[in-house]
Amino acid sequence: MKFSIIYEAQMADPSRESEVRCFNEIVEQVMLAEQQGFDTVWCVEHTALTQYAHMSAPETMLAFLAGKTSRIGIGHGVVCLPPAMNHPVKVAERIATLDILSNGRVHFGMGKGGTQQEAGTFGYDLKELQPMIDESMYLIPKIMTQDEIEHDGTYIKIPRRPIHPKPLQTPHPPLYYACTRESTLELAGRRGIGALVLGFSGPEEIARKNAIYRENFRNRKAEDQVGVVPTEHLAAFCAACVLDDRDEARRIGLKGQRFFAEAISYWYQGGPKPTAHIESDEENADALEKAREQVVAYISEEKIVDGADAMTSNYTVAQDAYGNADDCIRYVTRLQEAGADEVLFLFQMGTIPHESILETIRNIGQKVIPHFRNKQAAPTAIAAE
Repeated sequence: MKFSIIYEAQMADPSRESEVRCFNEIVEQVMLAEQQGFDTVWCVEHTALTQYAHMSAPETMLAFLAGKTSRIGIGHGVVCLPPAMNHPVKVAERIATLDILSNGRVHFGMGKGGTQQEAGTFGYDLKELQPMIDESMYLIPKIMTQDEIEHDGTYIKIPRRPIHPKPLQTPHPPLYYACTRESTLELAGRRGIGALVLGFSGPEEIARKNAIYRENFRNRKAEDQVGVVPTEHLAAFCAACVLDDRDEARRIGLKGQRFFAEAISYWYQGGPKPTAHIESDEENADALEKAREQVVAYISEEKIVDGADAMTSNYTVAQDAYGNADDCIRYVTRLQEAGADEVLFLFQMGTIPHESILETIRNIGQKVIPHFRNKQAAPTAIAAE
């Protein structure tokens, strides 16, 4: 089991000052995460989605983080592949350069973006993007591994050229695809690449999606393979706030998740703008319940679990990773049993304070990760005796 963090650069206050603060806080959080034993930091790519995601240039953020760290993995979760947004030659060049400078720490995820707001920024209709994404997805690993590339496709045309540099990892960094719907899980499995499950799926839903992904991966055909080598890997999204005060963690976490859900609803389905001012537990619970009943919010057409089942003081059965370290361990255990190879922790949800995120990173690093690492190491130690 791997433990990672994924960033949207989400903020309730979209001012310039808030953006500066947010990006600097991300750097501080990632540097602490490396010290605490986290495996990878992932950054999304979104354009023109005020409040929901200001992470529009992940290649710059990840390059900066690579220079500030020495061990933690550097993950694109994901690069959006519409050619006018990210031409495949430039993607291959940037990924290879980052892989060299990070000493082979890059994880390369691919996708198309989720809204017409983004697609339209670059002159596209979201509904027409998939064939372009497919063409780029197959082309980029070839650029990374062939001395020269020549391509005369439907959407991309490249005269014979040598493209440099090549990545440090041979033949190329591990490849992933952003997955939410069944069709994208099937695609990732058939094409032999990792699945980044980026919706708020609970353990039961992760188990169902894992079965779909693994079946398609097992039955894949060689001619459908993206890249030279396969990557079998399923990473599960997990919103979390892990504090010593479990009730405070629950209050802060659910408020942040409500903001996240409302922000998605605003940009993906035309709902009202997200609110950040609600402070009382009762008002926040009412707002979250209202969002559940009145606005079906989706990430790429997947319903978000809004945490309504978690609005209880009963911690016996973990419903989410809001609470103390023991609550988080119970929930992550359920994700692991559901088939997840990696947990993509989401800490930065609109209204979550920086200090709470730092405490969460420390608690997971000092209490949660060692629990799983020690459990995984135990059979080896017994065998050695």
